[in-house]
Amino acid sequence: MPTPIVIAHRGASGYLPEHTLPAKALAAGMGADYLEQDVVLTRDGIPIVLHDIHLDTVTDVAERFPDRARPDGRYYAIDFTLEEIRTLLVRERFSHKTGQPVFSKRFPHVASRFTLHTLAEEIAFVQGLNRSMSRTFGIYPEIKQPAFHRREGQDISAIVLRVLEELGYRSKEEACYLQCFDEPETERCRRELKCPLRIIQLLEEKDWKPLLAAPRRGDLDAALAKVAGYADGIGPPISLLVSEFRADGTFTATELAAAAHHHGLVIHPWTLRHDELPKSVPSFDRLMEILFGEMRVDGAFSDFPDLTRQWIDRRMP
Repeated sequence: MPTPIVIAHRGASGYLPEHTLPAKALAAGMGADYLEQDVVLTRDGIPIVLHDIHLDTVTDVAERFPDRARPDGRYYAIDFTLEEIRTLLVRERFSHKTGQPVFSKRFPHVASRFTLHTLAEEIAFVQGLNRSMSRTFGIYPEIKQPAFHRREGQDISAIVLRVLEELGYRSKEEACYLQCFDEPETERCRRELKCPLRIIQLLEEKDWKPLLAAPRRGDLDAALAKVAGYADGIGPPISLLVSEFRADGTFTATELAAAAHHHGLVIHPWTLRHDELPKSVPSFDRLMEILFGEMRVDGAFSDFPDLTRQWIDRRMP
């Protein structure tokens, strides 16, 4: 079995504000194999690296543009030009309702100076690290909410694929995975938009958990066969791979991992968090032992790429 890959989830987001270039540089220095880029569009159609279609959980947009919220009270990236977005300061993720950080022990909520950047700028940054560090760091872009962007008059998938092609990502031989939750759109990327890259179908628990119930295992096989027709792998939440973690360290696996591997699909679950373990899991090391050592997943998204890298190098050299 090939050594599992370490995917830096939004960069080294356990240590620095997510999707900032310092977080990506730190993840590279910690030995991540791939750096993730969530992608949304600005009003002028520029792909930027941002986890949500909203700006108000990681930036000071509400302070700088208090009159630009939509009727629902949220601030949408697609309502701002790239020039406006460049004026924002990025913070550790916080609740837009309370202003409190989501992870209280991570990087201080207001400290230092971080900014947003475009997808093209991040790829140039990664390619620069590839040269200066004499190794290849892969990229792992996610197309965020394509249906929302379509309603706003933007074809985010076509735009992202064009940027990737222009910057040299043109085949499955490149160190690049493209991911998306929207299953029809992910399939469209392969069939209609002729995406030549490796594609990962991200899985939602609400859609796939019913397929893991005993009476519907035939439906699970059919669903995975369909995914295998256009994608190279799946990105499930950990809860779809393990139905129960027990206090004694044992666990109950679902049928998903075995079935996915049967269809030739790689498995990259999300998210490994040292500071937010699944209930009854005694340690971060035990979680990695379950996923990598016992379930044989092919890689994983980690907020703490250093800890994941160290475990893999120590246990699966």
